[in-house]
Amino acid sequence: MNTPTSRRGFLAEVGKGMMVATLGYQAAREIGVASALGDEVSEKLSFGSLEPLVCLMQESNPQQLLPVLVEQLRSGVELRRLVAAAALANARTFGGEDYVGFHTMMALAPALHMSEELPKELAPLPVFKVLYRNTNRIQEHGGRTGEILHEVKPGTLSDSSQAGEFLREQIRRKDVNGAEQTFAALAKRSPEEAFNDLLYAVQDNTEVHRVVLPYRAWDLLGLVGMEQAHTLLRQSVRYCVKAESWSPQYPPSGEPKTLLPKLLEEHKLLEKSEAGTKQAEDAWVDQMSQTIFKSSPEQAAQAVAAALAEGMAPAAIGEALTLAANQLILRDYGRTPDSEVAGKPIGSVHGDSIGVHACDSANAWRNMSRVSNSRNCFASLILGAYQVALDRTNRGGDFLHWEPLPLARYIKEVKATTQEALLREADEAIRGNLQARATGIVHRYAELGFSERPLFDLMLRYAISEDGALHAEKFYRTMSEEFAATRPVFRWRHLKALARVTASEYGRPAAGVMEARGLLKV
Repeated sequence: MNTPTSRRGFLAEVGKGMMVATLGYQAAREIGVASALGDEVSEKLSFGSLEPLVCLMQESNPQQLLPVLVEQLRSGVELRRLVAAAALANARTFGGEDYVGFHTMMALAPALHMSEELPKELAPLPVFKVLYRNTNRIQEHGGRTGEILHEVKPGTLSDSSQAGEFLREQIRRKDVNGAEQTFAALAKRSPEEAFNDLLYAVQDNTEVHRVVLPYRAWDLLGLVGMEQAHTLLRQSVRYCVKAESWSPQYPPSGEPKTLLPKLLEEHKLLEKSEAGTKQAEDAWVDQMSQTIFKSSPEQAAQAVAAALAEGMAPAAIGEALTLAANQLILRDYGRTPDSEVAGKPIGSVHGDSIGVHACDSANAWRNMSRVSNSRNCFASLILGAYQVALDRTNRGGDFLHWEPLPLARYIKEVKATTQEALLREADEAIRGNLQARATGIVHRYAELGFSERPLFDLMLRYAISEDGALHAEKFYRTMSEEFAATRPVFRWRHLKALARVTASEYGRPAAGVMEARGLLKV
């Protein structure tokens, strides 16, 4: 960068992302701040045929948005296209640097998946809920005047075989311009390779948003299109650069920087061109999940690395990983008086709780292991185990001694034996914020062999109606994915966790949902 040293010191002091968020891009540009943030090429991003919809998402008054969206649907615009436009509007506005902004981006694909589980007349509701949140936050951010992402000129790749390491080093140096230009060149070459190269930097730390953001962006590409991979994934580049400026105490551990390469070399995993295919019995999955949950972070990572070296199938390790994370929800005593905030009362487990964050992270690691190359498959599972164990040991609580829900007495209290009665009691437990009772009802429901779909339909209703402190859509999707990916003997643990979180979040309706229902007449 050619920025004067004095200005560089000033930016380091106030925080790069905060300056643009506060001033808006145009004002920041006028005092020379924007170029220091990696926007040396100032041409605005444009998205071809989607551009009018993208602008609509950025420029609409939130109070006028929902009627406009209803008209869009009636004119033949598909929900998928609205979600694609919202994702691009979000990326262009926030660039992965705004807390509410990137949480909203991560909710877009889950909301669309939720819509596909609903009758046609109700399908727009989860999408409209998140689109309203998206536009509202964009307007709070300054609309189009506050855009973070602009065109970036691709750099030159001298050694494509070391591109991931090179990008990671630029990010570690907080060279946002260099990292942006390198990533632009990588994305131009291949979206798949760019994603794999990006993961080198992501893997430097297991902080939850650093982990979940790239997977949720990747998941969106199925509807936005691979041609937009650069726009969506560069949000993670900027997020990782920004994270390098945080205090060494947050996130709590930089150990993955040294531990991961050590384990990959020690177990000769870099010599493997493909992951193993050895299938696991139920007892092995159960034991591995307990090992991950009970061990220190390094021990958990070591156990998974050894299993991968032995040729265990990644899917089996992924099951164990997500089951270990699940325990952080089922065992949690909930928010303490010290951590109570508005919308998250004492005893609650929704929003950014230990368990919700752990489950969303484990889901992201498992999915990234599924869609990445062999090196990143191994790294994702190793770090996924590391992160679950770190969450258990570093975020407080006596999880090894707390028993998982439902306790025996909550199961005994359930007297109903018909599906209809159990669903009615589950609904009552959710509305009463009775977290433990909700898990006991799901346990009895599963014991009696009833279909999971009506229970998911019940949880889906509240994942739409409730705010969920920015996590309702994503967590519903996480749990429904994990239920489908887990063998029958263990899968109902995920529905118990979903029931508990749903009961925790009930009573705080989401903005825009009632208005959307009125406009859609549902």
